Amino acid sequence: MPKTIINRHKKTARYFIENLGNDIELEMVLIPGGTFIMGSPENEEGSGSSERPQHEVTIKPFSMGKYPITQAQWQAVAQLPQVNKELKPDPSEFKGANCPVERVSWHDVVEFCARLSNYTKRPYRLPSEAEWEYACRAGTITPFHFGETMTTDLANYDGNKTYGKGTKGVYRKKTTEVGSFQVANEFGLYDMHGNVWEWCEDDWHNNYENVPADGSAWISGESNNDEKVLRGGSWYSLPGYCRSARRYSFAAGFDGSDDGFRVVCGAAWTL
Repeated sequence: MPKTIINRHKKTARYFIENLGNDIELEMVLIPGGTFIMGSPENEEGSGSSERPQHEVTIKPFSMGKYPITQAQWQAVAQLPQVNKELKPDPSEFKGANCPVERVSWHDVVEFCARLSNYTKRPYRLPSEAEWEYACRAGTITPFHFGETMTTDLANYDGNKTYGKGTKGVYRKKTTEVGSFQVANEFGLYDMHGNVWEWCEDDWHNNYENVPADGSAWISGESNNDEKVLRGGSWYSLPGYCRSARRYSFAAGFDGSDDGFRVVCGAAWTL
């Protein structure tokens, strides 16, 4: 049987903590700016035309949630004053305070960011698709930030299927607590592959033709474009769907049991 090589080593990351009340905290990791190649090469297994053309993007420093937003964090922010729409206090199908919140639509998570911004006096929002991939890759060019393949010891996905030289594993059929695999990327982010798909700010586009080069969200401005981008794969996904470059979309009002999110804050780097 071929040997599966996974890159592992210890590293420290800079971060700050938002106190959401009632001992609920939100850890934000500081992501340095830089330039990277976004998308996948044609020879990457499972890749498609929506991930091309590969292109260079320059990203400004920002901060990003260490983990996907948890149910405890969601419940804390859902209790804050409404900005534009109501939020369900406990929408998730798979219950657990430290499990990622799911069954939240793009509209729901935008409202979450607005309430969080008002509460903290800092500009919280969804990541742009470019920021998400840059943060996920953390300097890597392999299909996953930990190497050419992954196993169910590293992430939560459909372990009945394999990718590359990987082996079959566990199919848990539900979310797992954030950080439970204890595997972070070079930037100090956890659960970037699998567990829940993560909403991004961008409208969906079929490929990267005419994409912004500055890392900003790609908003079409077309009133009929209701499709939004998701990244990272989920507990329900085949391993190839969890690749750093993989793109997916759903209508902004969709709220599946494998859809969650994490937040970013552009101003927090100066703290």
